[in-house]
Amino acid sequence: MKEFNIEGVCIKEMHYMVDISAKIESITRLINQGKYFTINRSRQFGKTTTISMIGGNILEQYIILKASFEGTGDSLFEDEETFCSNIFKTIADIYKFTNADLYNKMMEYGAKTRTYEQLSDSITRICMEIGKEIVLIIDEVDQASNNAVFLKFLGVLRKKYLIRDKVKTFKSVILAGVHDIKSLKLLINEQKVITADELKEVASDRYNSPWNIASDFEVDMSFNPKEIATMLEEYEKENPVGMEIAEISKEIYRYTNGYPFLVSKVCKVIDEKMDKEWTTEGVEQAVKMILKENNTLFESLIKNLENDKKLYEVIYDIIINGMRIGFNIHNQIQSKAAMYGIIKSESDKVVIHNIIFEKLIYNYMISERETSHSVEFKYAERNKFVHNGILDMERILEKFQELMMQEYRKEDKDFIEKRGRLIFLAFIKPIINGVGDYFIEPQMRDSKKMDIVIKYGIEKYIIELKIWRGEKYEERGIEQLLDYMKIQKEDIGYMVVFDFRKKKKEYKSNWIEVDGRKILEVVV
Repeated sequence: MKEFNIEGVCIKEMHYMVDISAKIESITRLINQGKYFTINRSRQFGKTTTISMIGGNILEQYIILKASFEGTGDSLFEDEETFCSNIFKTIADIYKFTNADLYNKMMEYGAKTRTYEQLSDSITRICMEIGKEIVLIIDEVDQASNNAVFLKFLGVLRKKYLIRDKVKTFKSVILAGVHDIKSLKLLINEQKVITADELKEVASDRYNSPWNIASDFEVDMSFNPKEIATMLEEYEKENPVGMEIAEISKEIYRYTNGYPFLVSKVCKVIDEKMDKEWTTEGVEQAVKMILKENNTLFESLIKNLENDKKLYEVIYDIIINGMRIGFNIHNQIQSKAAMYGIIKSESDKVVIHNIIFEKLIYNYMISERETSHSVEFKYAERNKFVHNGILDMERILEKFQELMMQEYRKEDKDFIEKRGRLIFLAFIKPIINGVGDYFIEPQMRDSKKMDIVIKYGIEKYIIELKIWRGEKYEERGIEQLLDYMKIQKEDIGYMVVFDFRKKKKEYKSNWIEVDGRKILEVVV
């Protein structure tokens, strides 16, 4: 029996797999055109599986040389001689038990290569001796991310590429990792002290790539609903559970945005931990279970936020304060966040890549507040707000008003405008935790308002958080909330207004009725 795989390379005979033949065909076209390129995507985005599948349909035409820098550490990049003599051994290791002739040839050249000039000559000789054109594929190039030695190797490839009409060299070179070549150079400046000569040679201009011959890699590595469906169809043939494949595929995509690891993870949880509950509700429950777990992808995402204060603040403004920021790939912070898979561009705006990441970051940022400011929990006793399994939202918002009045009335405008929404989320979470769920509606965000949808049991509660900007803006906010209530088919909505006026401010709470729908407005 096959299984859904979330660890390492996917193998067709062992694992349920998405049909990525169209992606492989696109990559093959780049190879046939003699392109050099980098497959740079965030962690666990299917790069290694994709690489393992490249060549299956072109082995008759090319020799595929594959290497991986995973596990090599810094030893391979100690100096010029070490790298030049061992790069062939690194390639040879993969063929030790599968292709003795190729293994021996790589070891032979490694034994007599000590300098970059000799490395360049060896590449030419290998390409002349082997009857077919050669495609070189190197995985996990991030292991070389802070080594000037590796960048010099790229310089060798670049020089040979530029004179390939005169000197034999590789048909195509593919590098795979999280970072592209430009960001590899950036990491040299940020993470490692190198000699003045090295800095001058490879990093004097941190944007000048030693591999500026590389073509853009524009193949979409994420899975769309139709592609997800191919994996579910394979599963259904072996396990006839009667799932609505198209519907489940769309629901999985809605939560994951096609992030390969997350797609497989949702499926694996449903199959192995939820008694095969292949329904839209099952997908939702699987997501809840995943968010309670820890894994290397989540650890990496949180670590990237913790290690970069500027990145953290940008993500905080997007995810907590609902700010709409224009996407610009030349912005270093945005470029880094996109490279890590945290954000994407949608209608030229920055948005979190997928709902699962969004929920993960909410929970992380709320937990940070829980550990540093526990005052909200004095006001958030669940038994005061739940009656017969139904939330008393009016009572909840009145208590939040009391919290703001008692604990934060002396705080300045900047603090409340920056932290007010996080305070509300930290207040509401323990009330609904374990039973209910919440999400922030990304399509309704702008820089001044944010809609939160809370699901508790079979009930749904729509709450708009907004900052007082004047009566006209307040009226427009009510209209927008009403429009969203209509979309969600809800007759009751809630509005929490953060009012910074010192003289005119009133801690009031009143119901507004418009077009047969009711809105409770609470000013804090």
